[in-house]
Amino acid sequence: GKLAMDRGWAINVGGGFHHCSSDKGGGFCAYADITLAIKFLFERVEGVARATIIDLDAHQGNGHERDFLEDRRVYIMDVYNRHIYPGDGYAKRAIKRKVELEWGTEDMEYLQKVELHSEGALNEIRPDIIIYNAGTDILDGDPLGGLAISPQGIIKRDEIIFRAARRRGIPILMVTSGGYQKKTARIIADSILNLHRQGLIGEEAVEGVGPSHVPLMMSKSVSSGATFSAI
Repeated sequence: GKLAMDRGWAINVGGGFHHCSSDKGGGFCAYADITLAIKFLFERVEGVARATIIDLDAHQGNGHERDFLEDRRVYIMDVYNRHIYPGDGYAKRAIKRKVELEWGTEDMEYLQKVELHSEGALNEIRPDIIIYNAGTDILDGDPLGGLAISPQGIIKRDEIIFRAARRRGIPILMVTSGGYQKKTARIIADSILNLHRQGLIGEEAVEGVGPSHVPLMMSKSVSSGATFSAI
């Protein structure tokens, strides 16, 4: 979160535990990293008074929603399959922009809704930082997501969100959240490479932000193949 504020963007390929709240785990999520990141920024980083969570995992992000239910500093947009876990009606009260999808939603409808509502959310309230929960369990064939988005659709989705942030000069922190197919790792890597090619991340994306001393490096992971990571 601090890195995103310092240079305009950051990506954590291991984060996005959006079912965990400050007092309870759930759905493969053991600690509330999104909540922790936002509270850290509010308390310790100057200039952060409002945050927007754009949660595009296939599942409702009920953990951070419960944590920020009464916090008007945090605006939550959530796009998810309405028929799957967690179906947390209490947490839904925290969502300022709720987009519920049907089984098997495909690229065209999905990308139209993502673009329409992300633009609407950022026009409604301008945050000091965007936390983007970029779950890839929306991928066609995912055993838990129930949607039918192509690899190209995921890459385009990420580009839409980063372009919206860049156009407004809002720092963005992306976490990768859910995704339950082996090919998901390659799609995440391809999406990050596309963001770099489009000039949405990397040194060229740091206009108007303090200089970055953190190199963008390629790393190899035994489990997930080659991905970009900021270290």
